Amino acid sequence: MRLKVLASLLVVSLAINAFLTWERLRSNPPQTVLRRELAPIRTLATNILRPIRTNIIVRPQFLTWRDIESDDYATYVQNLRAIGCPEQTIRDIIVADVNELFARRKATELFNPAHEWWRSQPDPDRIAKAAAQRHALETERRALLTRLLGPGWELSGNLLTEYPDSPTTLDGPLLGDLPLETKHAVRQIELDAKNREQAYLQEAIEQGVPPDPAKLAQLRKETRDELARVLSPQQLEEYLLRYSDTAEKLRGALKDFDPSPDEFRQLFRAADAIDQELISIANSTDPASLRRRQELEALRETKIAETLGPDRYRLYKLNQDPLFQRAKETALRIGAPPEAVVTLYNIDRETELERRRILADNTLTPDEQALHLTEADKERLNSIRKVLGEEAFRKLQTEGPP
Repeated sequence: MRLKVLASLLVVSLAINAFLTWERLRSNPPQTVLRRELAPIRTLATNILRPIRTNIIVRPQFLTWRDIESDDYATYVQNLRAIGCPEQTIRDIIVADVNELFARRKATELFNPAHEWWRSQPDPDRIAKAAAQRHALETERRALLTRLLGPGWELSGNLLTEYPDSPTTLDGPLLGDLPLETKHAVRQIELDAKNREQAYLQEAIEQGVPPDPAKLAQLRKETRDELARVLSPQQLEEYLLRYSDTAEKLRGALKDFDPSPDEFRQLFRAADAIDQELISIANSTDPASLRRRQELEALRETKIAETLGPDRYRLYKLNQDPLFQRAKETALRIGAPPEAVVTLYNIDRETELERRRILADNTLTPDEQALHLTEADKERLNSIRKVLGEEAFRKLQTEGPP
């Protein structure tokens, strides 16, 4: 009897153990460790040993992109790391994906003045709100990337992806070889400067006052001071030569003048020093400051003359004259030789002086002034006909009044 009981207990114990073992295996399947697929090892055929046949068939488990990709960014990053994806590649994938997401949001959520095509002028309030939304989206984008990739993610990649709206490029001489940390610092300074200027313009709109040019100039000076802390003097000058307001105004003043790189650099240095001092007294209205402004503007002209020399300076002054620009356009329209430009300019200048003399003559009645002005215009046309010839003159009249 006792033996039967013991045998029964043994059978029950074995059954329970078998069930527990089966349950544990069912609930905890063996984990698959993903590894990089290595190239197969070549083997030499030999008859020293007979190959041993087995009936074990290994079925490979294929990994698809569906197993890795996830609609949750944190899980997506975790899956990429789990398969051994390099951090730089993970960064490139995530940044590109996030940028595409926010590009779609910008395209659908932000206001564009072209949307209100019936307005002659866009609504300034809506433009200001759109600028604030754009800034908020950019802040959200960068915060998401920092959360996914960690601090400093922007220091290891293409700056165009981190700052897609930047108006500048940090390439070429002096700027192209900047360390990535320095380029990132410059981009952050630009972004902060843009946000400061937008905030000030929004404040001016809300107060119903026009933006103060002196205040805008002061904001640009703050940006310049920040750039000077991360760039060498040579690098800063290269940056300013490309992107500063002083350089932009100088290029406009030198339009069609075609200065050499050395001429432009010297002119920029002179103009930049003067502009910096003008900014410092921009809000001053005392007699001494007003007098100093006049002195600085005169100094600007003197520096230009010294840099260019007599002949080049005369050409520079001609290019500033609207009458000379009109003469150049006239010659270009009819295909006249370059030497005709100066002659046409002299004709227009003499005509303009004659018109001013007639209008300033108080001894003439209005009818007499009109008659003399008509005669002056006729004389101008006759002079142009003599310079260009009959065929070119008719072509000029056909295309429009000379």
